[in-house]
Amino acid sequence: MYHGVRLPEDAEERIVDNLIASGIVTSEQVEKCRSDGRDGVLSNLIQERYCTLDQARRVSGDVLGSEPLRVIDSELSVELLRMIPAELAYRHGLLPVARDGETMVVAMADPLDLDAIDDVRVLTGLAVEPLAAEPDDLRRAVESYYMRTIMSGDGEGEGVEVIEETEEEIGDLARMAREALVVKAVNMIIRQAVQARASDIHIEPMEKDLRIRYRIDGVLGLAPPPPKRLQAAIISRVKIMANLDIAERRLPQDGRIPLRVAGKDIDLRVSTVPTLYGESIVMRILDKSSVMYGLGELGFQAADLERFESLIRRPHGIVLATGPTGSGKTTTLYAALQATFSDELKVITIEDPVEYQLDGVNQIEVRSRIGLTFARGLRHIVRQDPDTIMVGEIRDAETADIAVHSALTGHLVFSSLHTNDAAGAVTRLVDLDVEPFLVVSTLSGAVGQRLVRTICKTCKEETEIDFSAYRFLGNLRPYFPNGRAWRGHGCDECRGTGYRGRTGLYEVLAMSEEIEKLVLSSGSSSEVRHAALRGGMSTMKQDGLSKVQQGITTLDEVQRAARDVYADPGIAEAAPRAPGAEVE
Repeated sequence: MYHGVRLPEDAEERIVDNLIASGIVTSEQVEKCRSDGRDGVLSNLIQERYCTLDQARRVSGDVLGSEPLRVIDSELSVELLRMIPAELAYRHGLLPVARDGETMVVAMADPLDLDAIDDVRVLTGLAVEPLAAEPDDLRRAVESYYMRTIMSGDGEGEGVEVIEETEEEIGDLARMAREALVVKAVNMIIRQAVQARASDIHIEPMEKDLRIRYRIDGVLGLAPPPPKRLQAAIISRVKIMANLDIAERRLPQDGRIPLRVAGKDIDLRVSTVPTLYGESIVMRILDKSSVMYGLGELGFQAADLERFESLIRRPHGIVLATGPTGSGKTTTLYAALQATFSDELKVITIEDPVEYQLDGVNQIEVRSRIGLTFARGLRHIVRQDPDTIMVGEIRDAETADIAVHSALTGHLVFSSLHTNDAAGAVTRLVDLDVEPFLVVSTLSGAVGQRLVRTICKTCKEETEIDFSAYRFLGNLRPYFPNGRAWRGHGCDECRGTGYRGRTGLYEVLAMSEEIEKLVLSSGSSSEVRHAALRGGMSTMKQDGLSKVQQGITTLDEVQRAARDVYADPGIAEAAPRAPGAEVE
């Protein structure tokens, strides 16, 4: 329902005339809706389902401005900006550009977004005249103007509440860091990152500016920067929030900030390092309200999912998730825990940090400063009578040894390793001084993985493939007989990237008699990989091509995410298994 929303009368009448001329509605239907006495005639036509909003958009033509407004070049009134909160401007993609008496002129990515017009009308008490603006241009303008307003002391970084903060003040810099201007600027940086679904915030001092970047769906992108003159105060503000020593600028520091952003509980894990032009800060965003993914939602193909479930449902043994930092290993391990959990089992985890809170699971967080490491924590965990143990990461020989012996004594152990692929996990345990016969006795299998961005469903379109650009991926033509694949054109929903969200590329290696013989004879990871392929393992490359074929992701993403897996030319040239082929 569009309560009381009316476009400017002349614009509404011209759109209605275009609807009639196009044969979408009849004059009788228009007259019926005009005499209805409710909202504007266009709202009534849509509510009565005589036409759709998309049809109205298509016939609007130049009614709402034939040339999209260039708002980024406009000088906007601070008074107008203050009338519309930043959150509303971001959500609807709009910006107030002028006021004429009791009418506010609003630049909009979608001038027929009646909900947005209604929100502005109710909030301001003014009539709303929408003008079309180019979406990407408008998004940049919204970010730029609202950040500038905050820096001038006129805006608000509302909705960000620090749950814990030291009250100790240390000199002029600490007092400056608590000034309203700096507090609002930092709050705005954090709020924008959370709204954009970012996983990390990077605050990077450069020679002439202070660069702000957000990692969204695994890729870094620039955000509106604050003035360079506020660099020291902003960095000190973050350090104070994280209970770090603001006087120490020569050594790296780590801390955490518990926050509530727009009603959501957020944990920021803060890391600082000294650089040439000041301290660089990275804040990892851990959203405690994030929805836990089940195994079926991670992106496993049916055959790989069946194989992985067979590994994690064994009563004992080690199952490893492998890949570089940020490849989704922890999410896979959490999903495995969730899939195997029951009230009859005792489940304990040791993590660095605890990223999700699991009901019914005993979770321990590593605290290196007081000596609680993975190895030390794991030694005590095995005395707690667990059935299932999750070790966030096997980093050293001591942790590997304890994990192996835990599996030998009847425990099911989930953990992760930093290796390029699943086969590398097998030989990596040997490199960590685990005896080969113990690896054969305890390792059930490993999953290698990468994350790729998924195509935005709003702007998804089909396009021709330039096969010459993808030599790394080998012979692609059998996968794409019509020479076409999907991509995202770029829209407001995906911030112009063509991608929204991520999924995994997987390969699942289960130990076999042939692989066990290779381990005992000190075989290489390449030999282990070839043995796994002969046993029916589907590679990450094959999984990626299958997902491109299904329109889930793009060839560019598969190439970006999985390039390092195929450094061995013999493996890179291996013929891919056809998508959807069953694993024996």
